[in-house]
Amino acid sequence: MIKLIRAAWERLSLYLPVILMGVLALGTYWLVRSTPLSLPPEQEAPARHEPDYFMRKFSVKTFDGAGRLKSEVLGSDARHFPDTDTLEIDFVRIRSFNEEGRLSTASANRALTNGDASEVQLFGDARVVRESVTNKAGQPQPGMEFRGEFLHAFMNTERVKSHKPVELIRGKDHFTADTMDFDNLDRVMQLKGRVKGTLVPDAAK
Repeated sequence: MIKLIRAAWERLSLYLPVILMGVLALGTYWLVRSTPLSLPPEQEAPARHEPDYFMRKFSVKTFDGAGRLKSEVLGSDARHFPDTDTLEIDFVRIRSFNEEGRLSTASANRALTNGDASEVQLFGDARVVRESVTNKAGQPQPGMEFRGEFLHAFMNTERVKSHKPVELIRGKDHFTADTMDFDNLDRVMQLKGRVKGTLVPDAAK
């Protein structure tokens, strides 16, 4: 009897590694089936051109490092778009001061500005006005006014341009053109298309 048990055990021991391997394989298979699949990381949805906040009858002011007023933006309604960091404003009025303290104003039925209002697109009854001043040499500099249905104003670089018909008033002089690009810092004015102008001589000369 003992011999039979020993013989049976010896046979079983021959197959024991195979049995253990099978048990391990079944256990591994069960773990794989039981473990939840790792989900791929969620991709961020592209930003949609939708406003994230609104303002009504507002006034926003910005100041330079010395605490001096740099610009002020007023409007009846405004909508901020985070995807482009732009502000769309209804019935806008803007006051902006350059480094020398010269005031420029802008107004329109609607405007689109960047974050710091240094670049403004004006739509509908658009106007940009630069006040007259006296330069460092004591010479008077006449004011300038730009009018049109569309004006693109760069407040910091004192540039105004438009691809649509415009009207320019400089002191007593008057010009109209189909397109315009005015750079005040370089003192360059480009008028294209049907250009008309009226120059009024200075009576003091």
